[in-house]
Amino acid sequence: MADGPCRVELRGWGWRHAGRKDWALRGVDLVLEPGERVLLLGPSGAGKSTLLAALAGLPDPETAGESEGVLLVDGRPARDVRLRTGLVLQDPETQVVMARAGDDVAFGLENRSFPETAIWPRVREALDTVRFPYGLDRATSQLSGGEKQRLAIAGVLALRPGLLLLDEPTANLDPDGARVVRGAVAAVLDEVGCTTVLVEHRVAAALPLVDRVFVLEPGGGVVADGAPAEVFSRHGETLAARGVWVPGRRLPRRPAGSPPSRLVVAAERAGYRYPGSAQAATPPTDLALRAGEAVVLTGPNGSGKSTLAMMLAGLRTPTSGTVVAAGHQKPLSAWRARELAGTVGTVFQEPEHQFLTRTVRDEVLLGPRLRGVGEPAAEALLPRLRLEHLAAANPFTLSGGEKRRLSVATALATSPSALVLDEPTFGQDATTWTELLELLAGLRDEGSALLAVTHDEEFAEALGDRHVTAQVA
Repeated sequence: MADGPCRVELRGWGWRHAGRKDWALRGVDLVLEPGERVLLLGPSGAGKSTLLAALAGLPDPETAGESEGVLLVDGRPARDVRLRTGLVLQDPETQVVMARAGDDVAFGLENRSFPETAIWPRVREALDTVRFPYGLDRATSQLSGGEKQRLAIAGVLALRPGLLLLDEPTANLDPDGARVVRGAVAAVLDEVGCTTVLVEHRVAAALPLVDRVFVLEPGGGVVADGAPAEVFSRHGETLAARGVWVPGRRLPRRPAGSPPSRLVVAAERAGYRYPGSAQAATPPTDLALRAGEAVVLTGPNGSGKSTLAMMLAGLRTPTSGTVVAAGHQKPLSAWRARELAGTVGTVFQEPEHQFLTRTVRDEVLLGPRLRGVGEPAAEALLPRLRLEHLAAANPFTLSGGEKRRLSVATALATSPSALVLDEPTFGQDATTWTELLELLAGLRDEGSALLAVTHDEEFAEALGDRHVTAQVA
């Protein structure tokens, strides 16, 4: 199989997921010459992740959906040259397959029959490139979402692919980690020169990595294609109106109009240590959630933010200290699911972990049906979060941004007193980001207590009434 950067050609290409009436993509014409670096943009649900998966040769037209037109990598169907491509997905959980970090990076090389003497130098080089903070024996089960993302990127970089496909590679990383990864990607591109397609909502930060911008139209066609400066100067207003992130645009701010009131949930010296680990995942922490206040929890990857959030949501039992709801002595983690859902709603970092039904509508209505509360109010969340047209779709077939909005809808459906959200703006375009901000700010102003774990600095500034920084234990 040929070495060097790949050439990509799409002519009138489209894809429709199995069971869907509408096409995810249609009429896509694109030629990437070897070594080109493209930033792929478009509103949430425009098919960006679908296109990356197709370029990687993953979807099977016989079982996963229907394709039309031509998609070629180095002149051949993408499925025939999958060894030439490397794909980093939005969700690192789907790419971490081994119990130890070093073995996970080596997995792809071993499957491609690299000699053992060549594997481990590449593994160490890739881990050093992304500044992975642990040794080869680190248990992958003890990694944070951001650390798993670095590991997934290292596994792909170790392969030195001819076509590198990156689906929001810094979305789960803290700002410093994101800068490290962008630097690592830049170094690999300069050294290997692979053709690259990057999906990234942090557009301004991503522009130094690319020489071309390609914007998809939801459902079909292309809005813009060209050099970054030309695309944003000629089409900036149109793109912004369609929800595409455009560098330099001012974002709204929504601080609370009044001080917080009653206590809803409180952590007192709550900490967590994984079984067998010598180091605490979350050090003993005091944190109170009050009605009418939005708390944003930030900090570096591996500082236990998600673990603390799950304890405050009653979904993880602290190994030290307590988490209780106001007026109750029983620890929140000991509550039954039905009563917990009426007090704390949770948005997981990986939305797929909370999907239980076969359709979007049933997913939103599941909580209200179990608790015997109003279904009409829950169903009204579908148009509010731009999910109404997907009501009959399987939740697992949604885009990353759509899955995130669905997870928010399921958390809100039972009208909880407190809402714990882990990376709520992941995968959102500028329009849905603003709508989520307004929705959450409105809930806070109506008396809900909010905790948002986020690496999105703009969102933290826009919503946060109180900022808490987690520290590595």
